[in-house]
Amino acid sequence: MAQVWPDILTVLPVSEAELNLNFSEKIDLSLVDILKQARNQLYHKNGTRDGVETAQIVLDFSWEKLNTGTWRDVAKEWRRVYSYGCLFKVTALCCGEVSQLKIDEAIKTCDMGLLMGASILDDVLQKLVRVLQNKAKAWQSKHTEPIVEPERKKFKTECDPAPMINPAKAVPRIYCPSLEQFRTEFLDPLRPVILEGVIDHWPAFKEHPWSIDYLRTVAGCRTVPVEVGSRYTDEAWSQTLITVSEFIEHYILGKGNTGKGYLAQHQLFDQIPELKEDIRIPDYCCLGEGEEDDITINAWFGPGGTVSPLHQDPQQNFLAQVVGRKYIRLYSTEETERLYPHQSQLLHNTSQVDVESPDATRFPDFLKASYQECVLQPGDVLFIPLKHWHYVRSLELSFSVSFWWA
Repeated sequence: MAQVWPDILTVLPVSEAELNLNFSEKIDLSLVDILKQARNQLYHKNGTRDGVETAQIVLDFSWEKLNTGTWRDVAKEWRRVYSYGCLFKVTALCCGEVSQLKIDEAIKTCDMGLLMGASILDDVLQKLVRVLQNKAKAWQSKHTEPIVEPERKKFKTECDPAPMINPAKAVPRIYCPSLEQFRTEFLDPLRPVILEGVIDHWPAFKEHPWSIDYLRTVAGCRTVPVEVGSRYTDEAWSQTLITVSEFIEHYILGKGNTGKGYLAQHQLFDQIPELKEDIRIPDYCCLGEGEEDDITINAWFGPGGTVSPLHQDPQQNFLAQVVGRKYIRLYSTEETERLYPHQSQLLHNTSQVDVESPDATRFPDFLKASYQECVLQPGDVLFIPLKHWHYVRSLELSFSVSFWWA
């Protein structure tokens, strides 16, 4: 692969003096000295191997700090140190002639910094990963022969049967209500509703229709957290870090019979801005008391059969369906006692009941709880009021976006 260094330089501070390494007393002076050594190697190119080794010392030390205690107790300074370690490792990998393997490792390193670190130098890791992606795509398009794989165009997706919706329990639908109508009829009384026609203009439906091929093109080489298992309450449930392409191969196309996997990501749209440009925050979020920056945007991508157990969230929620269908059942907070929440603090917002196959002996009152239900179609937006209990099952390959707001 041709040199990438000239492009890397365009997003870095011009001189060593402009790359400030100022930290509080929480960071050991000996580690700051190693960071300064890595900075010196960056600007004086003392060899890629030395640069990678120095950066790895920083990463190993700060990784221990990031994984000691609970995440909320980790000082932001240590997250910044980790990001600087990622920066120095990426630049060391990209000196001189680089291979595809080094580019892949550099992209993964950027992603680890974006996921675990804090923003540094005007979001330099995001700028670096764009440079690396563009270089990798240009090289691949020039050197890789197109591969025709008919089975990928016609792969069999898992499709679960949709329950028959009882009209008396169906969530109401409304087409593009005014802000005032939505507030009066649904937001203030905390009534679930499906909004139609409010996201039809998204590029995810128009200019860049979301599909497996599109995700591979835009984000295939990016490393993301993936939940492994059908539902997070399963004993075998776990999390892992893999690329989007690996996730598609193993958990969507089912190569290797890996089992269930779900890309449930709270940072995906910040990590991969190209995807964020394909969506829009619903106008109705302006009725909340918070600012737009306070809205949490989540991605939910996975195969049919994936389940989110009956649970509640602490904010208002718009669940926008982009690809595939989902069966959803909702219970108001008035039914909480009949839903048998877990007693542990960790899962207190989650019901113990298997909604579609309840154990009437263990949970006799569950069958008395009243609920609403729906099948969410592409283009639908479901309003899930604050703390409303909801159960979700993907009926087929599904990509949803949720907006949590207050």
